[in-house]
Amino acid sequence: MKLVIEKLPDLRALYIKQLRSLLSAEEEILRGLPILAELATDTQLKQALESHLKETEIQAQRLRGILTQIAGEAQPLTSRAVMALIDEAEDMVQGCSHDAVRDAALIASAQRIEHYEIAAYGAVGHFARVLGRESDVGALGQTIDEEEHADRLLTSVAARVNPAAKKAA
Repeated sequence: MKLVIEKLPDLRALYIKQLRSLLSAEEEILRGLPILAELATDTQLKQALESHLKETEIQAQRLRGILTQIAGEAQPLTSRAVMALIDEAEDMVQGCSHDAVRDAALIASAQRIEHYEIAAYGAVGHFARVLGRESDVGALGQTIDEEEHADRLLTSVAARVNPAAKKAA
């Protein structure tokens, strides 16, 4: 339970708060993704996670630029949602004794994170549009495209990994 509630007098304030939360989320992903990639045994999955790590660095930089422009600073605001998703992924993976099952768990966990990001970026993108911040709309839309691409790539890897996980004994 939070004891102090931050005042959000208008959409601009909410937009900034959500951007700060997304920056925290991206920073958490930057810390967690290398661990998940290291645990992957499927080569294509490992490459997908490592490639998305590079995209995540760019996405965090985009958010820093938007925040600096609108708020004068790029201060993250703790994103408990992504921290929880990463913790859940680590817990789930530790319980897997077969490589294919572990990879299936990694894919499912990574997709949960991607889906959270797609939803969050979609919301702030709409805020940006309403606020008339068209350059932000473009930058946020580019990030959504990257997140959706990562999700599709994970789905294609899952199409091969999940049947192998089914056969695990």
